[in-house]
Amino acid sequence: MRVGYARVSTKEQNEARQIQAFKELGIEKVYLDKQSGKSADRPQLKAMLSFVRQGDVVTVESISRAARNTRDLLSIAEEINSKGAEFVSLKESIDTQTPTGKFMLTVFAAMAELEREYILQRQAEGIAIAKAEGKFTGKPKMEINVDAFKRECQHWRNGEQTATMTMKKLNLKPNTFYRRVKEFGA
Repeated sequence: MRVGYARVSTKEQNEARQIQAFKELGIEKVYLDKQSGKSADRPQLKAMLSFVRQGDVVTVESISRAARNTRDLLSIAEEINSKGAEFVSLKESIDTQTPTGKFMLTVFAAMAELEREYILQRQAEGIAIAKAEGKFTGKPKMEINVDAFKRECQHWRNGEQTATMTMKKLNLKPNTFYRRVKEFGA
């Protein structure tokens, strides 16, 4: 079976280009994740890896859609190959059933990881320059009623409500909630 794996980094991004490429190739089953590729812990990637069997061909639009670091990409490709299936990347023309394809996968994986590191470095440099020029102050800190926050956290700590319920009551996302728990010692 011809299997496609597509990924976009956010829910707002559009996967249409990848899906169209798969349709043109007659790919029968497509798995799609809408989250960052920095981790291989993605539900549809796991589902695809569980589904793949001997003789299947797993196709990605580019290796960066499968993984953003060399270790994860090579691990994914190895898992596919260990099942007797083939891993193909359209953009880089990589087919892991050949020795050259395996070598090229490693080279391109390292290049994809390097590009991600460059992006992060350029972003950090840009933010530092903008901060130095007074143009970037970051996201404004959300105002919060400390007494109400501590009161709700006490209910959570006492086992009277879950962390999720506490976050809902306080209208906070998990990252903000746990950061404030640490900040306020709640």
